[in-house]
Amino acid sequence: MIPSNNRTKSGIIFIFERASLVPALVGKAYQILNPDDHANFLRRHKKNPYDYRPEIIYQVLLEVADSKLYQSGLVQAIYVKTDEGLLMKIEPHMLIPETFEKFCALMLKLLQKFSIRARGKREKLLRLIANPVTQHLPSNCYKIGLSFSSEKRVHLRNYVGALNDDVNLVFVVGAMAHGKINCDYTDDIVSGNTLLNYGFVCGIYQCYT
Repeated sequence: MIPSNNRTKSGIIFIFERASLVPALVGKAYQILNPDDHANFLRRHKKNPYDYRPEIIYQVLLEVADSKLYQSGLVQAIYVKTDEGLLMKIEPHMLIPETFEKFCALMLKLLQKFSIRARGKREKLLRLIANPVTQHLPSNCYKIGLSFSSEKRVHLRNYVGALNDDVNLVFVVGAMAHGKINCDYTDDIVSGNTLLNYGFVCGIYQCYT
């Protein structure tokens, strides 16, 4: 049977691995460490400033929020795993802050209070949750790691089209500058020209059109 090139409109889940969201007391206030503002502080503590890159997860979340995938209501859930092993869940309808500074302030508040509620409501838009992330996923899901270093090169639209339509798709993506994602819980890890040419969110959206 020839696989379909596009899927039905079922929601997908994102897991972003190894995000750098490290708080530290700098002067008299806690801040999320980044190489632009805290290079000297990090070097004094014998740390490489470029291992602390919170702007990566910020840009990734902006890419999701600005995508046709998001605007079509196809994003079912977003999880972020930090380098320190903390796991957070972001509700898809939460607005990502418009500036990096506001994003860092929001992440710092989350790490201190463990959850962020919608203004005037009881709903938690952002919260820390227990590991492992797999306990929060649907039982009938298929977890696909997206990695430029994977030797398994695929045409993502054909690859996804060959999967059963009743499977919930989970995409695992690294949010770090160097290294590899945690491969322990993925069902497969792939790379492909679609990811290189269009970015991972646009590449995934191609599977639904």
